[in-house]
Amino acid sequence: MTFWLPWQADLFHSLAQRPPAFRFRKEIVTVLDIFPITGRNYSTPDFQKRFSALLREAVMRAARIITLSLYTADQLAQHCGVGPERVRVIPAGVDLPQATLGPEERQRERGELVGPGNEMVLAVGAIQTRKNTLNAVRAVASLPSRYKLLLAGGNGYGSEAVHDFIRSENLKSRVKVLGYVAAERLPILYQAANLFLFPSLEEGFGLPVLEAMAYGVPVAVSGTSSLPEVAGDAALYVDPHNPGDIAEKIRRGVEDVELRASLIRRGLARARQFTWERAARETLKVYDEAVGSKQ
Repeated sequence: MTFWLPWQADLFHSLAQRPPAFRFRKEIVTVLDIFPITGRNYSTPDFQKRFSALLREAVMRAARIITLSLYTADQLAQHCGVGPERVRVIPAGVDLPQATLGPEERQRERGELVGPGNEMVLAVGAIQTRKNTLNAVRAVASLPSRYKLLLAGGNGYGSEAVHDFIRSENLKSRVKVLGYVAAERLPILYQAANLFLFPSLEEGFGLPVLEAMAYGVPVAVSGTSSLPEVAGDAALYVDPHNPGDIAEKIRRGVEDVELRASLIRRGLARARQFTWERAARETLKVYDEAVGSKQ
């Protein structure tokens, strides 16, 4: 095995949208989002200050910047003054399943999770303000009691309000908080769900949307930030600020048989467009650009 010392490397690629301690000859940074700069309600002031500074330095030093969406590229231009000549948009890929459960197996798994005859709505992501978890809970609470919401994700900024609402409204039988879920468990949850809900207020990409589509699950997402780039015409779009609209789209996605079939079909086709092979190939091109650039 060969070990390279920092000063021997021609290029360093940071995947953590922060600069390395050592200054390399050429640097690339992948910026997933810029919420430390733009999201005043998504984290503490101390977090915003520290990570905004790191993000700005990483962007300033980089010969090339990779973003996963045009939305984030536009945000960098608007808030960090980054010109398009240094930015390359490379969407993430999604791993397509080798095999999926049949209808009866999905129904059986659903029954074990939320009880026979109930409808399962799944949300994957941290329980936090930016993910809009509180409005997801409000939406499901307004639907008939057979609708159950499963939250797969750990606690984040603003999670206390969600847990307080569940307790105050006696929703423990309607909302199941799973906490962190290991990656190998997620395929079962996706396939058991009647519908996948992703009402996030801000996203730099939104990989769980594609994961749900790849497993043949109808998807309802916010019509904001990068999510229309990811979901295309294969999702129901919700107003994330309106629990009533979220609830109505959930009901349609679960109960409208023809709509469900169309969403599943379009979702599977959409997921196939996002491959890791393409992401890797385009990233290698950026490496070549950065090494040959004068910056």
